[in-house]
Amino acid sequence: MSDLKTYDVRTHGCQMNVHDSERLAGLLETAGYVDLASVPAHDRPATADVVVFNTCAVRENADNKLYGNLGQLRPAKTLNPDMQIAVGGCMAQKDRATIVQRAPWVDVVFGTHNIGSLPALLDRARHNKRAEVEILESLETFPSTLPTRRDSAYAAWVSISVGCNNTCTFCIVPSLRGKETDRRPGEILAEIQALVDQGVVEITLLGQNVNTYGVEFGDRLAFGKLLRACGEIEGLERVRFTSPHPAAFTDDVITAMAQTPNVMPSLHMPLQSGSDKVLKDMRRSYRSAKFLGIIDRVREQIPDAAITTDIIVGFPGETEEDFAETLRVVEQSRFSSAFTFQYSIRPGTPAATMEDQVPKPVVQERFERLVALQDELSWAENRAIEGRTVEVLVAPLEGRKDTETARMSGRARDNRLVHFSVPDGGERPRPGDVVSVDVTYGAPHHLVADGALHGGTYAVRRTSGGDAWEALQDAPVPGKPGVSLGMPSIGRPAAAPVTAPACGA
Repeated sequence: MSDLKTYDVRTHGCQMNVHDSERLAGLLETAGYVDLASVPAHDRPATADVVVFNTCAVRENADNKLYGNLGQLRPAKTLNPDMQIAVGGCMAQKDRATIVQRAPWVDVVFGTHNIGSLPALLDRARHNKRAEVEILESLETFPSTLPTRRDSAYAAWVSISVGCNNTCTFCIVPSLRGKETDRRPGEILAEIQALVDQGVVEITLLGQNVNTYGVEFGDRLAFGKLLRACGEIEGLERVRFTSPHPAAFTDDVITAMAQTPNVMPSLHMPLQSGSDKVLKDMRRSYRSAKFLGIIDRVREQIPDAAITTDIIVGFPGETEEDFAETLRVVEQSRFSSAFTFQYSIRPGTPAATMEDQVPKPVVQERFERLVALQDELSWAENRAIEGRTVEVLVAPLEGRKDTETARMSGRARDNRLVHFSVPDGGERPRPGDVVSVDVTYGAPHHLVADGALHGGTYAVRRTSGGDAWEALQDAPVPGKPGVSLGMPSIGRPAAAPVTAPACGA
């Protein structure tokens, strides 16, 4: 085993980074490296030959986390000078000039626009015996054209766009990911079909702002058309997407969701603040009334939709009255869950230099009130599901207590986490299969479905996703697919847009 060169990709941040990491793994495997986790435990080295950090610059203390992790690897690098450390992603794009200065044992720094360069940069650093830093200012190649090694046999990410044209004052993403670049519908649908042919039953469409998809080829209704086209793909059971933006969210998308059976009744709709004044200061081009109107229209057409959100507490200048508005909108919206954040300064964003930064103790106290309210709402929403039969796409392990409770876990159609029991003598589903079970208890952050233990509903439907997972149990990393080649690009048309037939309405 000593002749094998191993890699370890460590991911921080959003779903876009997770998807990029699948591409990085595919690139490294294509270059001859093997996943550290695939090496038998008795032969596995303590540290991989190549360690890649795919970083985030949005989360709090992202830089401290990166340099702490790099510091932990320094002794391994000292012991094995041939080991290589690479830093990519948003932090690399932002701090290109300082990473090697602060951590001179790093070999490669690459940005969000040139992940395809990683193998060549590693070779160059090894040959030149010096750090290689390559940061491009615009997208070199769309990530989906690169080889990939997916984490799941039955679920997959599919990028529809990269970058963002918004100018939110708290967000550094546009400067790190660049202006929005859209893929053609035909390319996206071809990739989805290829994934379904491999056994994938669930896909998540990814974009910094999926609602503005089509801006490059002049079709403002393109995203709704894309959702409808996904409904025509046989064998594709579940379609999700993230993230939309309230300012660009249009009614045709709601109708497409409602009328396309495999588009799931779940929606992540970032609120950020319920105060119109704060929203203006954030440069969020919608107000609370518009946001609540969207929620109402979604529930009119999709009554059982589970709606989640993002909220920032303590944005500069936020008063107690502003915060009260956030609580009001949260209570009215009745989110199934919320990702809540305490505002913290992000260097390079307009908000970082705003006056009236809110003191940390005030932010903390407001944050705790918001979390308490949302927990109460989440619990009430989940309790309302007790007694219902839900359809669960089974996961390998999603619950920390699955083993000790003898339950299995997965996601309902509305994306709620469900822990369910298998009755004595009942068929045990495989990850990727679908089970129908009765919810017996709604907890604040998950559902429990033990109805099968008392004669309730328990039905297993074997799927191509379960077949794909089972076929990979003898793989080096059980259940994890091998490398797939990237999807070829058909290029951007020079003249008027040509709508792919499958997306036509």
